[in-house]
Amino acid sequence: MSTLTLNRWLKEKFGCKVYKLSLSTGCTCPNRDGKISTGGCTFCSEGGSGEFGQTSGNIDEQIRKAVEKISSKLPKTKPVKFIAYFQSFSNTYETPGNPFENIADIFHKAISHPEICALSIGTRPDCISGRMIDFLSELNKEKHVWIELGLQTIHEKTAEKINRGYSLDVFCDTYKRLKDKGLSVIVHTILWLPGETKDMMKETASYLAALTPPPDGIKFQLLQILRKTKMAEDYEKNPWSLPGMNEYCSFVKELADLMPEETVLHRLTGDGPKSLLIEPLWCANKRAVLNEMKKHFQLD
Repeated sequence: MSTLTLNRWLKEKFGCKVYKLSLSTGCTCPNRDGKISTGGCTFCSEGGSGEFGQTSGNIDEQIRKAVEKISSKLPKTKPVKFIAYFQSFSNTYETPGNPFENIADIFHKAISHPEICALSIGTRPDCISGRMIDFLSELNKEKHVWIELGLQTIHEKTAEKINRGYSLDVFCDTYKRLKDKGLSVIVHTILWLPGETKDMMKETASYLAALTPPPDGIKFQLLQILRKTKMAEDYEKNPWSLPGMNEYCSFVKELADLMPEETVLHRLTGDGPKSLLIEPLWCANKRAVLNEMKKHFQLD
């Protein structure tokens, strides 16, 4: 059973409060540019799930703006550190317009920044070349680097339905290559995808828990129906049941109980942009959701 939250892990690792800076590499996604598809995953917003991040300027400028934004809300006396979080789209996806050299330069500059203590890189398992893995493995010797892989579900029928664009075998191969190079891997899952039962969601969690070595972290993300997505169109035509707050929090606790003790709980829910959210509306009240989670988890 895992009860190790990211907040606690970061404090133990770095000795102070750590905040994420949501940044951009300028990468797109093979599920959008036509290499695999042009529609993207059906749940993904136009911003590639990075609506809250910096999206313009060179990486030094992005970091400066993000640090200023967060620091303006913090006490001046308490020490803090920052994670360079590359969230939107697929941040290791090499293209002629954004080749390996460009992406590597962004990561190198970010990790070299004195206020950055770690890199967190969100991507797809079909978008990481061997040379990128080698490069990130070298960066990992300077500061902590972890790769966030979007899996969502182990069930192939669901993956086809949401237009994920790769098979479970691709995820497993990339997971092994990353772990063999000593990199930390955080796995993203989405709960309440269309057609999935609680047993199916438990099968995904159990599958990940059984990996050797187990994931360094996991994100449990509540499915959010967002405007201007294919999933919003599907939901409008044929809505499916989504959980209430108490049901969701209780179920996430069940899934966390399946995970190994050393796997860090990076996310237990999610708070997408309110301007885009269609359902479930209760997840927009982040404070209420976190309070409910604390009742179930007894977490900090």
